[in-house]
Amino acid sequence: MIKRFISILFVLLITVQISAKEENIKISENLYLVKLSDRAYIHVSTANMGSFGIVPSNGLVYINNKEALLCDTPVNEKETKELISFIYDSLKVKKISFVPNHWHDDCMGGLAYLQSKGIPSYANQMTIDIAKAKKLPVPDFGFSSSLILKIGKEDVICKYHGAGHSTDNIVVYIPSEKILFAGCMVKEMAAKGKGNLSDADLKAWPVTIKNVKINYPDAKYVIPGHGAFGGRELLDHTLEVLKN
Repeated sequence: MIKRFISILFVLLITVQISAKEENIKISENLYLVKLSDRAYIHVSTANMGSFGIVPSNGLVYINNKEALLCDTPVNEKETKELISFIYDSLKVKKISFVPNHWHDDCMGGLAYLQSKGIPSYANQMTIDIAKAKKLPVPDFGFSSSLILKIGKEDVICKYHGAGHSTDNIVVYIPSEKILFAGCMVKEMAAKGKGNLSDADLKAWPVTIKNVKINYPDAKYVIPGHGAFGGRELLDHTLEVLKN
């Protein structure tokens, strides 16, 4: 009983510590940042997604030594432009690189604007192939399995672990921050349903989540494509959602 009480108290303490570090920074009516650390922010934007209504979408901004990695853009150019301006002007970044989680609008809807500003983009080759087939803006550089980007001399790992929410979805892991940006393949704790399944592989999805669990045992922050971030419990919750 005492051990159980201590375990519960420890989880509550970690939750309080994480919550205490959160700081929301409003950029515009439909866009704000959640500060995770001095070098990492979740960008949250809202947009109308048809039958799903107005939906908030998450992305990540990681900054080190005046260089930034942007994971996913807002759905449209307006919020993407606002985000990029804020990163350059308020966060004092000199160079930005971009990686989308997969090919949907809530990941790379602002890619054309990034390219107009000379921001290089890196993506799963499958994402590039789909973008070409669908006549969407195409990321600049592709990788087949994994890619390590240097952001201010720190490694950032971009890796494909298998199909899930989409056939091409990847994860981005920042070892120095213990942040796993998992995107739409991972569900927030409040989620009861699987979400948009138009391009999903329901058979492969649980296997992919299990691969992610194995590969990032040290992840402290797990960021889903939509909704509240958390820890590794989001991976277990996603597996439970996929069983239903």
